[in-house]
Amino acid sequence: MHTLSIKKQIKGLRAKEFSASEITSHYLSRINEYNPKINAFITTHPDASLEIANGIEISKKSNPLLGIPIAHKDIFCTQEVRTTCGSKMLENFISPYDATIVEKISQAGAISLGKTNMDEFAMGSSNETSFYGCCLNPWDLSKVPGGSSGGSAAAVAARLTPIATATDNGGSIRQPAAFCGVTGLKPTYGRISRYGMIAFASSLDQAGFIAPSAEDIAYFLDVASGYDPKDSTSLNEKVDITTEEITNLPKNITIGLAESELTEHTDPRILQKLEDAIKVFTSIGIKVTTVTLPHSKFAIPTYYVVAPAEASSNLSRFDGIRFGYQTNQPKNINELYEKTRSEGFGSEVKRRILIGTYVLSAGYYDAYYVKAQKIRRLIANDYKEAFDKVDLILSPTAPNLPFSIGEKSDDPISMYHNDSYTVGANLAGLPGISFPVGFVDSLPVGAQLIGNHLSEKLLLQVTHAFQNKSDHHLAIPKEFEG
Repeated sequence: MHTLSIKKQIKGLRAKEFSASEITSHYLSRINEYNPKINAFITTHPDASLEIANGIEISKKSNPLLGIPIAHKDIFCTQEVRTTCGSKMLENFISPYDATIVEKISQAGAISLGKTNMDEFAMGSSNETSFYGCCLNPWDLSKVPGGSSGGSAAAVAARLTPIATATDNGGSIRQPAAFCGVTGLKPTYGRISRYGMIAFASSLDQAGFIAPSAEDIAYFLDVASGYDPKDSTSLNEKVDITTEEITNLPKNITIGLAESELTEHTDPRILQKLEDAIKVFTSIGIKVTTVTLPHSKFAIPTYYVVAPAEASSNLSRFDGIRFGYQTNQPKNINELYEKTRSEGFGSEVKRRILIGTYVLSAGYYDAYYVKAQKIRRLIANDYKEAFDKVDLILSPTAPNLPFSIGEKSDDPISMYHNDSYTVGANLAGLPGISFPVGFVDSLPVGAQLIGNHLSEKLLLQVTHAFQNKSDHHLAIPKEFEG
């Protein structure tokens, strides 16, 4: 069953070829067998999952997602199930409510299998900053799966779940999707409610999905999207994404290759796979030209001013008083704050809080934060001008192949450059999708398409058309095929 697409799983459930409890048991069995090898899940709740599945009766009139399993990134609040955010700070936190995305998916009848591993508070590009240990890449257990949604990507790649929720602050859906050979969609900022998603950088955070294919994602994106009055950044826009529509590729589509983003740091073998992908696009009638994004070279430094600044503010709530970890027997209130945060946060989180506090401090606010916001506007304007000429923008997802665990741990600047192709979309609030385009040395390579605001349907249509002409997204790591 784990080799079936979500479309085929829905058909199988409707035809009563298998039941909701059988498909849930199948995935729980795979998690029990394979998760110890890759550490993709932080928390599972098999008894609760099976209890829900056993109570499901499916008819032809049922919601299409009724009985379909899903895993949730451990950044989303889940009622009566712990939400750790990959941190010691929230090791024992039990949320009293569901995040909106979790609630909508549950109401549609999908069955939660558990919570997936992630970089602590979504800060990282490799899943190595998790308090619960690094998640491993199913294609090579010595490599990282990418981050921060590494657990979601690895779980999907190993077929421990047919789909998983994820979040993207600067590439944290798309980069791990590329590293794990699956498909990951970051929607337009505000398309899916952020209510109940533990905040990292509020103007950048966006919920999305990772699955084997664009078609799989379409089933869940339609359900999860929409206005939420509990989220002040939620878009009050009509949702027009259906699985039927993504099979209809519009005519006269033009993709712009972002030549200005093809940095000298990109592995030439990845660029070759991108050329192969362009040939596929051309074969299905899509025109490929070039565009320039003049300010893209400033995206990384801009992001690493804006994101830490917002993080330093958002994470100030973790003070050892209201909820979360508290140090043992502090002598006074100052020691309570200091020791709680020193002991509860990992090194990468502390690094970003310090950077953020610095750039917001008196004397440096104008020099760093204000200047970064001005450059952010220039980056957004570059995309706006490009979309006057093309429908979508193409680039690699990441400049390098999945790297070895520990390889970049002592070099944060090198680690940050993993996001060089992805952070621009977050700074501009644009949707983007990563999809597999081949393998180099048995490791997956991903390409990225970025669209204009609210163009998720077109991104899915084009990716689906590509995946109808290729089979990279169907590949399963040999160790996890059984």
